[in-house]
Amino acid sequence: MKLRWFAFLVVILAGCSSKQDYKNPPWNPEVPVKRAMQWMPITEKASAAWGVSPRLVTAIIAVESGGNPTLVSKSNAVGLMQLKASTAGREVYRYMGWSGQPSTSELKNPERNISMGTAYLSILEHGILKGIEDPEVMQYALVVSYVNGAGALLRTFSSDRKEAIEEINDMDKDEFFEHVAEKHPSPQAPRYIWKVQKAMDAM
Repeated sequence: MKLRWFAFLVVILAGCSSKQDYKNPPWNPEVPVKRAMQWMPITEKASAAWGVSPRLVTAIIAVESGGNPTLVSKSNAVGLMQLKASTAGREVYRYMGWSGQPSTSELKNPERNISMGTAYLSILEHGILKGIEDPEVMQYALVVSYVNGAGALLRTFSSDRKEAIEEINDMDKDEFFEHVAEKHPSPQAPRYIWKVQKAMDAM
């Protein structure tokens, strides 16, 4: 009986430790941030047009592609901000009143990629995430939504969007981060927040 409880405790502790393991493997933002900052003239222009922080956009570029405009992932995310044509690309096209979705060559174009990635962040902020009051919490919510979808994030609070936003507004950024680390189905989510913050701190 004692052995069974010990085994159970080991499993529980292992589960807890894996949730806190977002800092492993270590990540040095210096080189990717330097490469991402080469695109700052385009980033600042897109950020001004869409009302998004250029530092946040640059950090996402650093984390997503390391500043490589031709990068294509295994899941077919393309370019500097690693946009998927069928999800974020289609969403931006719809918002702009265009039909279809961007081509791979369009997403490999640095100006188009950064413009669409920044537009997507703005669409998230003023759409499904609208109502989050704390700007730092909003930034964390944007980052998680950008990489794993806003719906997946809000469902960790409530199936009702309004109730989810209200719960988020009861938290500061540290409480929000802990919630994501404990409740989000993707282990990538807290690590992504951490990496983006590291990139922003390195600028």
